[in-house]
Amino acid sequence: MSACQSRGPVPNRSQPDVQMDPEYLISLFSRPLSAFIILANVFIILGILFNRKLHGTINWFFLSLLIADLLAGGALPYVSKMPFEKDGLSYGQCLAHYAVPNFLFLSFLANLLVMHYAKYICIIQPLHYHQSWVYRWAGLYICLAWISPLTFASMPLAWYQKKPNESCSTEKVLYRPYLYVETYVFIIPIIFAIAVMGIQMLCIARKQLKNIKKLLNSVNQSQTPSELGQQLELRHAKSIASVSLIFLVCWVPYIVCLNISLYLEIKRSTTLAIFICIGTASAAVIPIILSLGNHQYTKFWSDMAMKAYETCCRSQGCKQHNNQPCDSHFPGYLNIINGSLYSRD
Repeated sequence: MSACQSRGPVPNRSQPDVQMDPEYLISLFSRPLSAFIILANVFIILGILFNRKLHGTINWFFLSLLIADLLAGGALPYVSKMPFEKDGLSYGQCLAHYAVPNFLFLSFLANLLVMHYAKYICIIQPLHYHQSWVYRWAGLYICLAWISPLTFASMPLAWYQKKPNESCSTEKVLYRPYLYVETYVFIIPIIFAIAVMGIQMLCIARKQLKNIKKLLNSVNQSQTPSELGQQLELRHAKSIASVSLIFLVCWVPYIVCLNISLYLEIKRSTTLAIFICIGTASAAVIPIILSLGNHQYTKFWSDMAMKAYETCCRSQGCKQHNNQPCDSHFPGYLNIINGSLYSRD
């Protein structure tokens, strides 16, 4: 009798609560972004592993970055819920709830810095790159990119003490001085170091472009610019535009997100949580954007799609039109943004 009476009103009371639950709304927003980042990184990682031409030192740095980005994408839903307090968590669960996502995003930034540094050394010292430390001790640099963030993210173990029946929150695990040091000593300097290296690589590319154009003009002995020179100018302009867009669209929202989360004292704010989700995701998509600059990262999948198309074409007995091969009808949209500055090996 009591069970039958309790069935009627329960859905009417619980349904609005589920719809208005802030954490539920944040999950609807953050989980699709997390799934996209994870799947895109798996797609590129498999493309690197199954392409023997990409088994080089710089691509091992990039592979480590993609793994870090994959893990950071998996932690995105937990980062978005950090403004909310948690009840009923044990000491280990509370510490892991805040320290593990912090470690994953710090390792992502450290791997991104190491990868850009390896590219930078390769471009400014192309003849001596194989004698450089970053090439000879690549494994050590990759290990440092993981161990250093782990060491810093484990520091809350030194001071966090959970009392019985105490709720778990960011302020009790990650102290304000700790967050200040993390933001203004590590994260923001890393971002600006990456930006400075990108600008210097563009300047070097500009100097090389001028030298190439001088050689072309001396060979052609004409005042009209050659077609190759125009293509190089266009490629350099695309590189400048891509670097500028990455900084404005990806890094600026992340920096703003860091400062807002530090200085705004808003508890259980859905708006703040969604803004943190957007800012963090904008930084996490950078390796995915950079991977589009090298068609070799997607060559494995384009070859698989080509084989599947040819197999389907043979099974259906399709006829060739105008004596063209079967693969000429296959769209080449997978090879995009070829020739970006970030695709140099």
